[in-house]
Amino acid sequence: NTENGEQLYECPMCSLTCTDVQILQEHVDLHLEEHSFSEGGNLRDLELAQRLQTEEDKQQRSEEERREREEFKKLQRQYGLDNSGGYKQQLLKNMEREVDRGRMQPFEYHKRKADMMESLAFGIDDGKTKTSGVIEALCKYYQSENKDVRRVWLSTAVDHFHSSLGDKGWGCGYRNFQMLLSSLLQNSSYDDCLRDTVLIPSIPKIQSMIEDAWKEGFDPHGASHFNNRLHGTKAWIGACEIYSLLTNLRIKCRIVDFHKPTGPMGTHPRLLEWILCYYSTDNEGSAKVVHTSRPPIYLQHQGHSRTVVGIEERKNRTLCLLVFDPGCPSQEMQKLLKQSSDGTSLKPLQKPVGSLKEKQYQIVAVDGVLTLEEKAARCHASRVFTSEKIP
Repeated sequence: NTENGEQLYECPMCSLTCTDVQILQEHVDLHLEEHSFSEGGNLRDLELAQRLQTEEDKQQRSEEERREREEFKKLQRQYGLDNSGGYKQQLLKNMEREVDRGRMQPFEYHKRKADMMESLAFGIDDGKTKTSGVIEALCKYYQSENKDVRRVWLSTAVDHFHSSLGDKGWGCGYRNFQMLLSSLLQNSSYDDCLRDTVLIPSIPKIQSMIEDAWKEGFDPHGASHFNNRLHGTKAWIGACEIYSLLTNLRIKCRIVDFHKPTGPMGTHPRLLEWILCYYSTDNEGSAKVVHTSRPPIYLQHQGHSRTVVGIEERKNRTLCLLVFDPGCPSQEMQKLLKQSSDGTSLKPLQKPVGSLKEKQYQIVAVDGVLTLEEKAARCHASRVFTSEKIP
């Protein structure tokens, strides 16, 4: 009460005083309406923020899925699994491009197309990318030249095959198998297991041969990677496919995995030491040039493969591999056949330890013939495929 006896009423929310209870009620109602509006606004803002976040998350997931699909398609294209055709389709397409650019006459196109169809029909390589006689030429060269080399070990005779218009960019594994097989076909020790393979098969035929190995039960994990299909694709192959193919032919071989560098600057000296041991075992002597009975070695690293045909031991005791590269054209290989070679033509073949700096290397080394029982045992073992790792 005031001094003059008036009744005062205080707002419970803001302590405002007034003399009329009705006015106070209206005042309090305004507080309540304001509070209710504020709460409703906060709820609407929260709902809007949650909805925007949900839409943003959905859009981000969609973008990630799109990128994953693009990456997967890119990998499929890179490894030849994008259903864009195989050797035949690429050869025809590239020959047509050569005609359009004036680098091939139409009559030559039709002749090469007819040759290709005949080659594919019989499953035999046309031999157009083959160079023979290089190992023999190397023997003569090292016997009379190259004073920096203390000793050199060479594999048995092997033909060089380089990539063609039909397999450029993806066919190195198949070409290296052709090189290895060309050596085995000249070695009577392998006559029995190669009696059905008397000529070098074409790339599509090699693809079918690998599929046959998968059907026999070899490397089911690897087969599933290719959806059990190579023929008609541009799929890259590696050491496991070469192992399965050779073993299915009853050719004894093994995969050795040099899974990390063993020298300074990311080099692999143990790889070269292993290869030296492979060629020099049972081939000791005083001769500078040792033409061994050992087949060449399949050498794989990420993105490419080559064929090791020998190894140099230089006078400073360093080692240097001799390799056939499917990327080296026959014009370069032909230079090695000339007696007047001054040594510069050897450069594409020589790979010292400092040039081998890939993170990981795998080799497939051949060492005899398998019995049927040994083949069956290796087929069973390949279902949990393991390679021999060099620590």
